[in-house]
Amino acid sequence: MAIISWRREGTVAVLSMDNGENRQNPAFVEAFLDAMNAIEADPETHAVVIASSDVKNWTQGLDLEWIMPAFGDPARHDEIRDLLRGLNDVSARCLTYPMPVVAAITGHTYGYGVVLACACDFRFMRSDRGFFCLPEVDINIPLLPGWQAVVKKALPTYWFNEMYLTGRRVTGNELQEHHVVVKSCEGAEPVVKEAMAFAATFHKGRQVFGEMKRRKHRYILEVFRNEDTPIIDSLRLLP
Repeated sequence: MAIISWRREGTVAVLSMDNGENRQNPAFVEAFLDAMNAIEADPETHAVVIASSDVKNWTQGLDLEWIMPAFGDPARHDEIRDLLRGLNDVSARCLTYPMPVVAAITGHTYGYGVVLACACDFRFMRSDRGFFCLPEVDINIPLLPGWQAVVKKALPTYWFNEMYLTGRRVTGNELQEHHVVVKSCEGAEPVVKEAMAFAATFHKGRQVFGEMKRRKHRYILEVFRNEDTPIIDSLRLLP
């Protein structure tokens, strides 16, 4: 079974994460980028909604079962570097995609999952189930500088500070209150429905839309290149 699939409904492509907790590992990176490339190649698509087929999770973040053994094996350190670079490619793809990317968050969203949601242009979230959480302070793995920059473009500074330094889980209603999500909805189906309806309002020119996003997010792309690269190359996530 494919871990990521996509379909088009009208002018909106739905990219569905189909692997349960939808954790990020090399297979996720490859499948996500392949799907985004295929969607862009479809001239009838004008927006993308990123959804999950799991009733409980949108994405739980990094695949710790994959990455922790790799950290313990020096022979696999290049695999970790490739994964981290690949995740920056995933974020950069969303940040510069030449059409709107909308997150339909219907379940738990943790760690890099929050980064992915914030890399999207707009977010809708379920109010009655699922948490949005940056648990890095509790698992002793700080976000890369570029990942922080992605999250901070979507979260107000005061709200990022509280979430990042406390690790507190927050709800869709709280995120709507702080304008992180466009709308918080009760139930998974209404989240997807609202996200789809919103995405369907877009019929923008791809060239100008992509260039606007590249200019808007130029500083984040520079952080990927200038700050994340030496950390990834050395694999020194902590000083």
